[in-house]
Amino acid sequence: MRKSVKIKKTTGWLLVLILLCTGTAGCSNLQDFQVESLTGKEETDEFTSLGLLPEFDYEVPESLPNILVDQVGYAIGSKKVAMINGETPPETFSLLDAETGREVYTGKVESKGYDPSVNAYISYADFTDYNTVGSYYIQAASIGRSYAFEILEEPYKDILTKVFKQYYFNRCGLTLSAELAGEAAHNACHSREAQMKDEAMIKCDVSGGWHVDEIGSRDVERGCQAVNTLLLAYELYPDDMDDDMGIPESGNGIPDVLDEVKYEIDWLLKMQDAKSGAVYASVSSVDNKNMGYILYIDGITMEATIHFAATMAKFSYLYQGYDREFATLCLQASDRAYRYVENYLADVSQEQYFFAAAELYRATGGYQYHSVVKSYLTQNPEADLENDFAFWGCVTYLSTKQKVDVDLCETVTQNLMRKGETISFASKDSKLLVNTDEKQGGNAGLLRDMSRLAVVDHIITNHEYATVLENHAHYMLGRNLQSISYLDGVGGRNYRDVDVSLGIMNQVNQNAELLLLFAAIMDDELVVGEE
Repeated sequence: MRKSVKIKKTTGWLLVLILLCTGTAGCSNLQDFQVESLTGKEETDEFTSLGLLPEFDYEVPESLPNILVDQVGYAIGSKKVAMINGETPPETFSLLDAETGREVYTGKVESKGYDPSVNAYISYADFTDYNTVGSYYIQAASIGRSYAFEILEEPYKDILTKVFKQYYFNRCGLTLSAELAGEAAHNACHSREAQMKDEAMIKCDVSGGWHVDEIGSRDVERGCQAVNTLLLAYELYPDDMDDDMGIPESGNGIPDVLDEVKYEIDWLLKMQDAKSGAVYASVSSVDNKNMGYILYIDGITMEATIHFAATMAKFSYLYQGYDREFATLCLQASDRAYRYVENYLADVSQEQYFFAAAELYRATGGYQYHSVVKSYLTQNPEADLENDFAFWGCVTYLSTKQKVDVDLCETVTQNLMRKGETISFASKDSKLLVNTDEKQGGNAGLLRDMSRLAVVDHIITNHEYATVLENHAHYMLGRNLQSISYLDGVGGRNYRDVDVSLGIMNQVNQNAELLLLFAAIMDDELVVGEE
């Protein structure tokens, strides 16, 4: 998306002469100009309009750099490539110190040709050999210069923390201190009781949880999606998420990601109907001129209930080492929700049912859950891993310490490997080195692919996959044709300057996938290798 700026130019005395030549009299506000009437008539204060305004608008496209870089930076020892967008690239490029303008490195530009998927000619400027910490930019003859970036020892640690803390900033019903939240600090919100949307007389406390939009809504399904991915990131890469990430619970001996997830879990428990075990879908906030905001609890849905069942089971076995009593409470809530859904199986997908059963089997070892898992995997040997529920269920079954069907596990593993190869091949085949089509826009599919590849990379620790993961991080931090950083508060050209809807961190479920991506990259230690 190209942003345009309008430049307004006012006409000068020549336009006045033209207007006069067409029969108009002198304008009183131009009395400093002594222009005689061409008709011989005396001047008057009257002005006859020709239907034109004395100013014109011209659309001038905003100038975007044609040298694309990760606007945060590159790690020492990593593959460092800038991309040049242009049909006729220069032969060489220069790396310059951003503070002094001094040239510190030169290299040859490698043309990669035309990429029809993005309708652009792409070339590479590789400066992998340069590993001095500092701030820089790339410059090339006839092309211009890039945005500034840094070369750092650990470029992703601070970003991962920033992504993680977005959930703390989104906490509802809690006062956020300026010390921990900075500009995001605010008083407790949406603390009053909410009323049932269909039965206004029934009210209850549903405070807490994470906001999922700017008006303070909270949503069970989207919250569960974020929790599932955050817990997956923690389970695969626990060393990247410690107990000092800057939230109120930091330093309590529990990994901060589990503390943050528990804040959402506490709210999810409030959304379960005490009698039936079913789960209400969401809480919405509506402004009322006379009464202020009113909180409404939306009705029970099977999607919310089955997702709740899976998420609560997953949290229970990861949290039991820190608080067994609370973990048991979560597991009981999961089982009640699952049993409710069993009465309405026609209203849930087989993938959702499979996922919940896989989580409950891992948590309990119950035969009834295992039978559902085996039935699904037997009937779906090539389960659609684009489906989040199928993907999560498969990963959970491979991760369980309960007794498993070895042949089914082998089938699941091979399916995951094929998915990883497909993503990796498509990424390397793209001149931008990412599995995306910029003409379509958006990053949801890209992040979904990276969550799959992060799991596969964890299983087999493939350097090729590590490079693909890192290239996607570069893309989201500015090495794209729009030169946009899609993350909040970072980069020389941020998405907020272009289109707020392009953000990732303001999407509660996509933000979790972003955290998983950076955790995977940090775990791979950014080993140098070929694209």
